[in-house]
Amino acid sequence: MTPRRTRVAVIGGGASCEHEVGLASAAAVASALDPRRFDVVSLTITREGRWLDRSGQPYPRGLSDAASDLQRCDVVFPAVHGPHGEDGTLAALCELAGVPFVGSGVRAGALAMDKWATKLVATTLGIRTAPALLVTPALRLVETACPVVVKPVSAGSSFGVTRVEHPADVAAAVAAAFQLDDRVLVEQLMVGREIDVAVLARPDGSRIVAPPLEIVVDRDALFDTDRKYDGSADLRVPGDLDDVVRKELEAAAVAMFDGLGCAGVARVDFFVTRDGLVLNEVNTMPGLTERSQVPRMFAELGIAYAALIEMLVSDALTGCP
Repeated sequence: MTPRRTRVAVIGGGASCEHEVGLASAAAVASALDPRRFDVVSLTITREGRWLDRSGQPYPRGLSDAASDLQRCDVVFPAVHGPHGEDGTLAALCELAGVPFVGSGVRAGALAMDKWATKLVATTLGIRTAPALLVTPALRLVETACPVVVKPVSAGSSFGVTRVEHPADVAAAVAAAFQLDDRVLVEQLMVGREIDVAVLARPDGSRIVAPPLEIVVDRDALFDTDRKYDGSADLRVPGDLDDVVRKELEAAAVAMFDGLGCAGVARVDFFVTRDGLVLNEVNTMPGLTERSQVPRMFAELGIAYAALIEMLVSDALTGCP
């Protein structure tokens, strides 16, 4: 008798500026799952928030039909990045539907997506972050020394992020960021090496930390959306770090992972400056194509892409914390 295949709902797209990234991650995840062991049900959320079934057709009753399909699956892999996905909303849907899912839950997703809240958690843990001002429509922008980086509080893939060299240009950068969020951060520019650390939680409570990856950019450049996805990024894994710095980065990454209450895999991004490490942000559903940062880091550890994806699915099924 042929063993029953595990039915996995892989959700891609998303109603956010990271829609295309979500499509790419979901397609890669679906392709990595062995069809002899897994029955992949690929669902898509359009830019407008409509749900499409595995044949690419809109569900007649929208979300209610999609939720019914999810409940017929053994596990959900929500490969959706940014707002309306990574921020805990899809985790909440899965929890309400009673279906196990890959990745962080509602609390961790919401906290990590909110860059201001992440700073508060990091400060409590004794981890430095870039000094920043929080700007909202009700909070008047005060004069700030440049250079600064202006970014939406809750967005990813560097969408809406602007490096500003002159005070006269800050207001325009803030206005652009407001197109994606109703809160904006104006951060002091951090000068240092950009280092990413990936943390993977296992069912026994242990944490696997992959070799850190360094993003090499010109001194005056920003690792923006174009560089992330046009193939021009210089990503070096493992990053050339001495043991003291590497251990400090790993400890800080695990502290943030656990402090936020993450599950599955997360990418914790740092600057290594002359004065020590500075947390940039935490991604609870990082890019997951085979060439994305997290899979590259685990490949260096000897965990191939397909093995990583299957590990995430299996751990979700066993109730990994």
